[in-house]
Amino acid sequence: MRKWFIFSAFAATIPAANWLIGNVGTTCIPNGPCLIPVGFGYMAPSGVLMIGIALVVRDWLHEIAGWRWALAAVLAGSALSLLVSPPSIAIASAVAFGLAELADLAVYTPMRKRSKPAAVIASGLVGSVIDSAIFVAIAFGSLELAAGTILAKFYASAIVAGSMIASARAAPATNRSGT
Repeated sequence: MRKWFIFSAFAATIPAANWLIGNVGTTCIPNGPCLIPVGFGYMAPSGVLMIGIALVVRDWLHEIAGWRWALAAVLAGSALSLLVSPPSIAIASAVAFGLAELADLAVYTPMRKRSKPAAVIASGLVGSVIDSAIFVAIAFGSLELAAGTILAKFYASAIVAGSMIASARAAPATNRSGT
């Protein structure tokens, strides 16, 4: 039951992020994204915070259900993105998200055996960079928003990863299967 909840939460982050991009922000560009300030003078499409969360939730799913569930969630999230978003955003999101999550999975899987906190942070950073560069290039035809997008995703990943690490330290160890 828990793995289905996490699977569903992960898959839902993609359409939620795409909705945010078109509807929520401090500045909305006509026929473009809604933006939020992310620090150091950078702006990013508002959906980036949701994707930063997605990068960590995918790692969490991997931990409790195994890499096959994580891969299925990547595919489901990409498919949902194609079904619920405007075409330009959907295509950019599906391509960027799919490639970023696969890269995230490739980094996380071998690193998690040595250090789960390091694996979460490293895989989140790799996924953020790939997703950001590919998404803004396809969706908006420019890399102008890439730096702010990477920064915002890293913030979100770090916050969620820190929360997960703190929760894991507070909870008793359990026997995990399927990993």
